Amino acid sequence: QEQFIDKPNRWNNSISIQSVVSNLAVPMANGVTISDAETPFLSDVVEGSVDYKGRLVTRSKSGGWRSASFIIGVEVAERFAYYGIDSNLISYLTGPLGQSVASAAENVNVWSGTASLLPLLGAFIADSYLGRYRTIIIFSVLYILGLGFLTLSTVLPSSHSDCQDTATCSPPKFQIIFFFFSLYLVAFGQGGHKPCVQAFGADQFDPQDPEESKAKSSFFNWWYFGMCGGLFMTVCILNYVQDNLSWGLGFGIPCIVMGLALVVFLLGSFTYRFHQSSDEKNPFIRIGNVFINAARNWQTTTSAISVEQEVQGIQPHEGSEQFKFLNKALLAPNGSKENGKICSISEVEEAKAILRLIPIWTTCLVYAIVFSQSSTFFTKQGATMDRSLGSNFEVPAASLQSFISLSVVIFIPIYDRILVPVARAVTGKPSGITMLQRIGTGIFLSILSMVVAAIIEKKRLQTALEHGLVDMPKATVPMSICWLIPQYILFGISDVFTMVGLQEFFYDQVPVELKSIGLSLYLSIFGIGSFLSSFLISVTENITGKDGQTSWFSDNLNRAHLDYFYWVLAVLSTIAFTAYLYFSRSYIYNKSSSL
Repeated sequence: QEQFIDKPNRWNNSISIQSVVSNLAVPMANGVTISDAETPFLSDVVEGSVDYKGRLVTRSKSGGWRSASFIIGVEVAERFAYYGIDSNLISYLTGPLGQSVASAAENVNVWSGTASLLPLLGAFIADSYLGRYRTIIIFSVLYILGLGFLTLSTVLPSSHSDCQDTATCSPPKFQIIFFFFSLYLVAFGQGGHKPCVQAFGADQFDPQDPEESKAKSSFFNWWYFGMCGGLFMTVCILNYVQDNLSWGLGFGIPCIVMGLALVVFLLGSFTYRFHQSSDEKNPFIRIGNVFINAARNWQTTTSAISVEQEVQGIQPHEGSEQFKFLNKALLAPNGSKENGKICSISEVEEAKAILRLIPIWTTCLVYAIVFSQSSTFFTKQGATMDRSLGSNFEVPAASLQSFISLSVVIFIPIYDRILVPVARAVTGKPSGITMLQRIGTGIFLSILSMVVAAIIEKKRLQTALEHGLVDMPKATVPMSICWLIPQYILFGISDVFTMVGLQEFFYDQVPVELKSIGLSLYLSIFGIGSFLSSFLISVTENITGKDGQTSWFSDNLNRAHLDYFYWVLAVLSTIAFTAYLYFSRSYIYNKSSSL
């Protein structure tokens, strides 16, 4: 029997389990039919899924939390590796590479944005060609290679190592080029790994089974729990290693951990469920044909569409009046009789489902801009404050990001085990509240976090002024770094609602063959958000720093005005939140959605 690993099945996909049962219904000598004997086993079979050898799989021996535990473990390791680079990258750029604060923040945002957009490419490759399993393995190898090169770039001998002031000298150009090549190879590797691992994990739960369907909703909660667990370990361990021991060791540890993650993923192969590919057209072609046919029939009247719907027996439903122009794809172009060019109602509904995501995607972009501040300006803010704990220990500024992870790790069990059951009892919905209600709650909390951040930054500037430190950028402002903790905690609780909600929403609301694409769309929010953050910083820098004025992002943060920037983000977030409420109220969920 040929090996099967996440590739199109060679069986006739039209054969259902019920037909297998009927074919086995042959009387035996003792009067018991095979169907009677085998039905308990066959009822446990997961329809539409096979194991790595292409055999039918059962719920009791495959998938579920058994497989998801391997995949969540991989996610913990991968996030440990990724945030081992991302969380303290601004410190490396402003330190060993000698960049200014504004330039470093822009570079971090551009890299982070690229890393969040590349999953669109990785998901396309997985959903169209390689399958999720193969894509995860191939891109994991590239990921590990990038981390290895990154480590090597930091330990290369150079004249810069003898320089006493990193602000006045920089390493050789080759070392800088090699560093950024390695950095973007890491981004490329995680671009194929990230959306496929999460989609592959959600695939381990059968949506047709009530218990597993409920477990899948919890999977997204515990997935994010594991992800933040990895981030928590990063900021507690790696940031200290990077700031106090060695950047080479600080980048080398993620490389080793990512290698172990690949081993763990491969060990779980015997338990995984692999979705069978259907014999239908490529989903990109199906959806693209809807838009093409609708455009060709742009002159078609509404009455002609209504007649065609009656002929096809299509009953009016909630979504039929939305994006009505796509209903023109139900007719053959130019009135021809070629049925092959007519789109089915299911294909039209798939296209409408994708269009419905656009307003939600767009209105969440400002949330992503806010999200990007925790690893850039929050970190530089903390670096100016009193970070001492006791007489001998100084907290790395980037380590405060651990409070985001810690608040997530604490709040997710509360949300999953207490708030969801209570909300479920009130609303009758399996998930307690709808996905869009969950996302909106988090966006509102992110606005509060920006308001708190602006108030705390104003106090920091006032403290620096009172102690005569305005023109002493390297002096420590006598204000404890613990003042920043509330804005980090609000970020974390916001993530529990919005980040997890977006993951589940974009996985749930796309066609079944495009689950990786759905999750990459969620990630692209943060990619575009990072680019927008970089653009906003650049524009603000040019406007506020012209004519010899002090920029809001001055390298001397005691003369800068990050508080003004935070207020701008709070206002933009409020405008975006208002638009989000408008579009979410009219959103029509897919029929298969459990909300």
